[in-house]
Amino acid sequence: MENIETEKPEAELVARAKIGDHLSFEKLLKKYEVQIYNLAYRMLGNRSDAADVLQEAALKAYQALPRFQGRSSFGTWFYRIAANLCLVLIRNHKHKQVPISLDTMLSRKGSSQEEEKTFEIADWSHNPAASLANKELHKILSDSIATLPAIYRSPFVLYEMEDLPVKQISEVLRISEPAVKTRLHRSRLLLREKLSEYFEHLKK
Repeated sequence: MENIETEKPEAELVARAKIGDHLSFEKLLKKYEVQIYNLAYRMLGNRSDAADVLQEAALKAYQALPRFQGRSSFGTWFYRIAANLCLVLIRNHKHKQVPISLDTMLSRKGSSQEEEKTFEIADWSHNPAASLANKELHKILSDSIATLPAIYRSPFVLYEMEDLPVKQISEVLRISEPAVKTRLHRSRLLLREKLSEYFEHLKK
Protein backbone atom coordinates (compact mmCIF):
# COMPACT_ATOMS: atom_id res chain seq x y z
CA MET A 1 0.00 0.00 0.00
CA GLU A 2 1.30 3.44 -0.91
CA ASN A 3 2.34 5.56 2.05
CA ILE A 4 0.57 8.89 2.13
CA GLU A 5 2.07 11.55 4.38
CA THR A 6 -0.67 13.31 6.31
CA GLU A 7 -0.36 17.01 6.94
CA LYS A 8 0.83 17.71 10.46
CA PRO A 9 -1.17 20.13 12.66
CA GLU A 10 0.26 23.63 12.73
CA ALA A 11 1.06 23.41 16.44
CA GLU A 12 3.21 20.36 15.79
CA LEU A 13 5.01 22.09 12.92
CA VAL A 14 5.72 25.07 15.17
CA ALA A 15 7.02 22.83 17.95
CA ARG A 16 9.31 20.99 15.55
CA ALA A 17 10.51 24.21 13.92
CA LYS A 18 11.37 25.68 17.32
CA ILE A 19 13.83 22.86 17.96
CA GLY A 20 15.53 23.30 14.61
CA ASP A 21 13.45 21.26 12.15
CA HIS A 22 13.98 23.30 8.99
CA LEU A 23 11.49 21.26 6.96
CA SER A 24 8.71 22.07 9.44
CA PHE A 25 9.53 25.76 9.23
CA GLU A 26 9.48 25.60 5.43
CA LYS A 27 6.01 24.02 5.60
CA LEU A 28 4.81 26.87 7.83
CA LEU A 29 6.17 29.42 5.36
CA LYS A 30 4.57 27.59 2.46
CA LYS A 31 1.22 27.73 4.23
CA TYR A 32 1.28 31.52 4.63
CA GLU A 33 3.62 32.90 1.97
CA VAL A 34 0.86 33.79 -0.50
CA GLN A 35 -1.18 35.64 2.14
CA ILE A 36 1.87 37.50 3.42
CA TYR A 37 2.95 38.47 -0.08
CA ASN A 38 -0.56 39.69 -0.92
CA LEU A 39 -0.72 41.72 2.29
CA ALA A 40 2.59 43.42 1.52
CA TYR A 41 1.67 44.06 -2.11
CA ARG A 42 -1.68 45.56 -1.21
CA MET A 43 -0.16 47.79 1.45
CA LEU A 44 2.88 48.86 -0.59
CA GLY A 45 1.72 48.60 -4.19
CA ASN A 46 5.03 47.23 -5.46
CA ARG A 47 5.69 43.57 -6.27
CA SER A 48 9.43 43.77 -5.73
CA ASP A 49 9.02 45.40 -2.32
CA ALA A 50 6.32 42.88 -1.41
CA ALA A 51 8.73 40.05 -2.20
CA ASP A 52 11.39 41.76 -0.07
CA VAL A 53 8.95 42.09 2.83
CA LEU A 54 8.04 38.40 2.54
CA GLN A 55 11.70 37.44 2.62
CA GLU A 56 12.51 39.72 5.55
CA ALA A 57 9.40 38.64 7.47
CA ALA A 58 10.39 34.99 6.99
CA LEU A 59 13.90 35.72 8.28
CA LYS A 60 12.58 37.62 11.29
CA ALA A 61 10.09 34.85 12.04
CA TYR A 62 12.84 32.24 11.88
CA GLN A 63 15.10 34.25 14.18
CA ALA A 64 12.32 35.00 16.66
CA LEU A 65 10.69 31.56 16.58
CA PRO A 66 12.43 30.29 19.75
CA ARG A 67 10.73 33.18 21.60
CA PHE A 68 7.29 32.51 20.07
CA GLN A 69 5.04 31.57 22.99
CA GLY A 70 1.92 30.62 21.08
CA ARG A 71 -0.35 33.27 22.61
CA SER A 72 -1.72 33.75 19.10
CA SER A 73 -1.62 31.48 16.08
CA PHE A 74 1.57 31.31 14.04
CA GLY A 75 -0.33 32.89 11.15
CA THR A 76 -1.41 35.90 13.21
CA TRP A 77 2.12 36.29 14.54
CA PHE A 78 3.56 36.09 11.01
CA TYR A 79 1.01 38.64 9.77
CA ARG A 80 2.08 40.97 12.58
CA ILE A 81 5.73 40.77 11.58
CA ALA A 82 4.92 41.51 7.93
CA ALA A 83 2.45 44.29 8.75
CA ASN A 84 5.01 46.01 10.96
CA LEU A 85 7.59 45.88 8.18
CA CYS A 86 5.07 47.42 5.78
CA LEU A 87 4.16 50.15 8.26
CA VAL A 88 7.82 51.11 8.64
CA LEU A 89 8.07 51.59 4.88
CA ILE A 90 4.80 53.52 4.74
CA ARG A 91 5.85 55.81 7.57
CA ASN A 92 9.08 56.49 5.74
CA HIS A 93 6.91 57.82 2.88
CA LYS A 94 8.41 55.37 0.42
CA HIS A 95 5.09 54.01 -0.78
CA LYS A 96 1.94 55.78 -1.85
CA GLN A 97 0.17 53.71 -4.50
CA VAL A 98 -1.98 50.89 -3.14
CA PRO A 99 -3.72 48.73 -5.76
CA ILE A 100 -7.26 47.72 -4.89
CA SER A 101 -10.22 46.11 -6.58
CA LEU A 102 -13.09 48.56 -6.88
CA ASP A 103 -15.56 45.69 -6.66
CA THR A 104 -14.01 44.59 -3.36
CA MET A 105 -14.33 48.05 -1.88
CA LEU A 106 -17.87 48.73 -3.06
CA SER A 107 -19.42 45.32 -2.42
CA ARG A 108 -18.33 44.87 1.21
CA LYS A 109 -21.11 45.68 3.67
CA GLY A 110 -20.64 46.39 7.35
CA SER A 111 -22.62 44.44 9.90
CA SER A 112 -23.69 47.42 11.96
CA GLN A 113 -26.07 50.19 10.96
CA GLU A 114 -23.27 52.71 11.31
CA GLU A 115 -21.06 50.72 8.95
CA GLU A 116 -23.90 50.43 6.44
CA LYS A 117 -24.13 54.22 6.26
CA THR A 118 -20.49 54.54 5.29
CA PHE A 119 -21.11 52.22 2.36
CA GLU A 120 -23.94 54.16 0.75
CA ILE A 121 -21.26 54.95 -1.78
CA ALA A 122 -21.76 51.44 -3.15
CA ASP A 123 -24.84 52.65 -5.01
CA TRP A 124 -22.64 55.01 -7.01
CA SER A 125 -21.05 52.05 -8.79
CA HIS A 126 -24.18 51.95 -10.96
CA ASN A 127 -23.78 55.56 -12.04
CA PRO A 128 -23.48 55.56 -15.89
CA ALA A 129 -20.96 58.38 -15.81
CA ALA A 130 -18.88 56.45 -13.32
CA SER A 131 -18.91 53.41 -15.58
CA LEU A 132 -17.60 55.49 -18.45
CA ALA A 133 -14.84 56.82 -16.22
CA ASN A 134 -14.01 53.47 -14.65
CA LYS A 135 -10.25 53.78 -15.08
CA GLU A 136 -10.26 57.24 -13.59
CA LEU A 137 -12.37 56.03 -10.69
CA HIS A 138 -9.95 53.21 -9.95
CA LYS A 139 -7.11 55.71 -9.91
CA ILE A 140 -9.02 58.07 -7.62
CA LEU A 141 -9.80 55.19 -5.26
CA SER A 142 -6.22 53.94 -5.26
CA ASP A 143 -4.90 57.45 -4.67
CA SER A 144 -7.42 57.99 -1.88
CA ILE A 145 -6.39 54.82 -0.07
CA ALA A 146 -2.77 55.85 -0.50
CA THR A 147 -3.48 59.09 1.37
CA LEU A 148 -4.89 57.28 4.40
CA PRO A 149 -2.67 57.60 7.47
CA ALA A 150 -0.91 54.34 8.33
CA ILE A 151 -3.11 53.76 11.39
CA TYR A 152 -6.17 53.69 9.12
CA ARG A 153 -4.64 52.10 6.04
CA SER A 154 -3.39 48.95 7.77
CA PRO A 155 -6.72 47.86 9.33
CA PHE A 156 -8.52 48.81 6.10
CA VAL A 157 -6.25 46.58 4.00
CA LEU A 158 -6.41 43.71 6.49
CA TYR A 159 -10.21 43.84 6.73
CA GLU A 160 -11.42 44.89 3.30
CA MET A 161 -8.75 43.23 1.16
CA GLU A 162 -7.28 40.41 3.24
CA ASP A 163 -10.70 39.55 4.72
CA LEU A 164 -9.35 39.10 8.25
CA PRO A 165 -11.89 39.23 11.09
CA VAL A 166 -11.77 42.14 13.53
CA LYS A 167 -10.51 39.90 16.33
CA GLN A 168 -7.50 38.74 14.32
CA ILE A 169 -6.74 42.29 13.16
CA SER A 170 -6.69 43.40 16.78
CA GLU A 171 -4.14 40.67 17.49
CA VAL A 172 -2.03 41.53 14.44
CA LEU A 173 -1.96 45.27 15.20
CA ARG A 174 -2.03 44.81 18.98
CA ILE A 175 -4.94 47.16 19.49
CA SER A 176 -8.38 46.53 20.96
CA GLU A 177 -11.29 45.32 18.85
CA PRO A 178 -13.20 48.59 19.44
CA ALA A 179 -10.11 50.46 18.22
CA VAL A 180 -10.06 48.35 15.05
CA LYS A 181 -13.72 49.12 14.39
CA THR A 182 -13.17 52.82 15.04
CA ARG A 183 -10.25 52.96 12.63
CA LEU A 184 -12.17 51.03 9.99
CA HIS A 185 -15.09 53.41 10.34
CA ARG A 186 -12.81 56.42 10.10
CA SER A 187 -11.00 55.06 7.03
CA ARG A 188 -14.33 54.50 5.27
CA LEU A 189 -15.50 58.00 6.06
CA LEU A 190 -12.27 59.46 4.71
CA LEU A 191 -12.56 57.42 1.52
CA ARG A 192 -16.22 58.24 1.15
CA GLU A 193 -15.40 61.94 1.41
CA LYS A 194 -12.75 61.63 -1.30
CA LEU A 195 -15.04 59.68 -3.63
CA SER A 196 -17.95 62.02 -2.94
CA GLU A 197 -15.85 64.85 -4.32
CA TYR A 198 -15.18 62.76 -7.43
CA PHE A 199 -18.84 61.96 -8.09
CA GLU A 200 -19.91 65.52 -7.44
CA HIS A 201 -17.42 66.53 -10.13
CA LEU A 202 -19.01 64.04 -12.56
CA LYS A 203 -22.43 65.64 -12.07
CA LYS A 204 -21.19 69.04 -13.21
